[in-house]
Amino acid sequence: MATLPQLIEEDIQQLDETLREFNAQTDATTSLVIDKGGFLIAYAGDNQQFDLTTIGALASGAFMANQTIAGLVNEKNFDSIYQQGEKFSMFVINVDEYCMLAVIFMQHTGVGVVKFYASVAVKKIARQLALAQERSPQAGLDLSALNAMNPQVFFRKKQP
Repeated sequence: MATLPQLIEEDIQQLDETLREFNAQTDATTSLVIDKGGFLIAYAGDNQQFDLTTIGALASGAFMANQTIAGLVNEKNFDSIYQQGEKFSMFVINVDEYCMLAVIFMQHTGVGVVKFYASVAVKKIARQLALAQERSPQAGLDLSALNAMNPQVFFRKKQP
């Protein structure tokens, strides 16, 4: 079962632009689009002081665990989590059934600003993913099938 639409360079450019704009509006340190399996799709901001691959995987796990807990307490309207720290905080919000936006920001940035602009960014990200899905509905990617030891097979151009 494919979980993510096949993305082309134009899609990634649009995601990158949306994330850069979001970071500028919120003063976020780093923002990431990740699939619900935790795979990093796109990011903007500082990638030197953080291991974005690990953060993506753990943010996804935390989100999914909290979503499961919400279901156990009959909470139907669950779409984000917020973790506050001394230096950095993290906000993760659902984009669509396959992806989420994770934001790392410094403590001086208010979570309200991040939440406000995240709602706009989420709509742009979801719209771009929907366009990719419409362009090629049967060409989705299931990143869980990725063989990390040999990713060339997975990312090889398909023959028509």
